[in-house]
Amino acid sequence: MPQTKVKLTVSELKRQKNLLARFERYLPTLTLKKFQLQSEYNRAQRELARADEDMKSLLQETQGWVGVLNEWPQIADLVKVRKISTSAANVAGVNIPIFESVDFEKIPYDFYHAPPWVDAALEKIRALAVASIRKNIAQKRAALIYEELRTTLQRVNLFEKIMIPRTRANIRQIQIYLADQQSAAVVRGKIAKTKVRAKSQLREGAPL
Repeated sequence: MPQTKVKLTVSELKRQKNLLARFERYLPTLTLKKFQLQSEYNRAQRELARADEDMKSLLQETQGWVGVLNEWPQIADLVKVRKISTSAANVAGVNIPIFESVDFEKIPYDFYHAPPWVDAALEKIRALAVASIRKNIAQKRAALIYEELRTTLQRVNLFEKIMIPRTRANIRQIQIYLADQQSAAVVRGKIAKTKVRAKSQLREGAPL
C-alpha cells in the first residue's frame, strides 16, 4: 500500500489521531474474530476428517459387494437422491451449511426377479451416498471458514503491521514538525523583541 505524503498541519494531526483511535478500537474486534474463526476452522477440519474416515470405512465394507453388484447392474437405477436437507449457521459472520438428512426416491422393483441380496445392497449404497454428501458439505463448510479466516488474518496484519505503525509515525512526524515550528517562532519572537528593544534604546540614546 503506497504511503501518501502527510500534511504537517494541526488539522492533519487531529485527523491522524482520530484514525489511530479508530484503528485501535477496531483491531481487538478483528483479533477476536480471528480466534473464533481459527477455532471453528479447526473444528471443521476435525469434522471433515471424521467424514473422510466414515467414507473410507464404508468403501471397505462395500468392496465385498463389487462382484455381486456386477451380476445385477440395474441396482444402480434404484438409488436416486430426491432431496438433500441442510440448515445454515452463522459463524463469526460466515454462513455455513449444516447437514441434516438425505431423502431417496422410493423406486419399485420386481421382487421375484431381483436377487435376494438387493435390500442389503441398497442399504449399503445409500449409506455410502449419504457419507459422500456429508463429506462434500464438510468440505464446503471448511472452505468457507478458511476463506473468511484468510481475509481476517490479512486485515489483522494490515492494521497491526502497517496502518497503526504508519499512523503513529505520521503523528510523531507532525508533532516534531509543529514543535520545531513553535520553537522557531519563540526564537524569532525573542530576536524581534531584542531588535525592537535595541532600536528603542538607540533612539533614546541609552547605552546598549
